[in-house]
Amino acid sequence: MVSPARRRDAITYLCRRHRVSQRHPCRLVGQHRSTQRYVGVPGDFETRLVKEMHALATANPRYGYRRVHALLVADGWTVNVKRVERLWRLEGLRVPPRRQNRWGNNASGVDENSAWALPALRPGHIWSYDFVEARTRDGGPLRILNVVDEFTRECVGVLVARNIGARAIRKFLEGLFAKHGAPSIMRSDNGREFIAKELVDWLREVGVTAVFVAKASPQQNCYVERFNGSMRDELLNGEEFHSVTEARLTSLRVV
Repeated sequence: MVSPARRRDAITYLCRRHRVSQRHPCRLVGQHRSTQRYVGVPGDFETRLVKEMHALATANPRYGYRRVHALLVADGWTVNVKRVERLWRLEGLRVPPRRQNRWGNNASGVDENSAWALPALRPGHIWSYDFVEARTRDGGPLRILNVVDEFTRECVGVLVARNIGARAIRKFLEGLFAKHGAPSIMRSDNGREFIAKELVDWLREVGVTAVFVAKASPQQNCYVERFNGSMRDELLNGEEFHSVTEARLTSLRVV
């Protein structure tokens, strides 16, 4: 008697013949009781299991094999997580990679566009713009877009709103260009609003070159960054805004 199946048959016979529990026959034959009590699975068990795993993976694309195993157990499947892992890998199932930030992939900033490599030579030559964040008293977000003339260090415009996208920036700049004249260059970081094709193409049409500093290098856009820091220190940190309108009126102090 070598195979577990033959030992199982012998133990069953001894239990029935001598009317004893499995403990003594198992010790006598040399078979573990868990092996004796093992119930074989149907021949198509793994086929059905794999089919169910595929269905769960399709319905829950961000789930790995451990979470799929938990769903299987909750549905009444008696299956070990190791078996699920083995079949998961054999079937080539995997959690799809997270989508990368498509805006970051469009970043085109370079060191040559930094404030010291490309300095302003006269008033109205280069404007830089960037956002500073704040909140109203009820916790609502505030976005403040500051536009600074780099030669004079003066703020030529401030836009305050809950949300500011590329279209809102374009409309705001149209008013500033009509009032002050258009600069030769607009410098910014690689924020998705600034690198938006709609805004960049429009700037090109009105004769303004959009340049972007290197990614993750705010110091290269130092003039508007310095202005934003002063605005936060001297104005935003000492004010409590109850509405967007109040924030707009208060921000006029810096223009």
